[in-house]
Amino acid sequence: MKFITVAVWSAIFGEILGYIVSQLTQGTYSFITVAVIAVVIGEIAVIAIPAISGSAASQKATIEE
Repeated sequence: MKFITVAVWSAIFGEILGYIVSQLTQGTYSFITVAVIAVVIGEIAVIAIPAISGSAASQKATIEE
C-alpha cells in the first residue's frame, strides 16, 4: 500500500512541478513523461532512503559500543 500511495503522490507533485517548469522555460509539457519520471524517482526514494538510513544507524550503534 505504501508504494501505491507514493506513486500517486509522486505523480501529482510531479505534474505540478513539471507544468510550472515547462511554463517558466517555455518548453513543451508531456503529461506521460513527467508522470513516469516522477513516479520512478519517488519509488527509488522510498526504497533508498530507509536503506541508507538503516545502514548508517547500525554502523553508528556498533561504533559507539
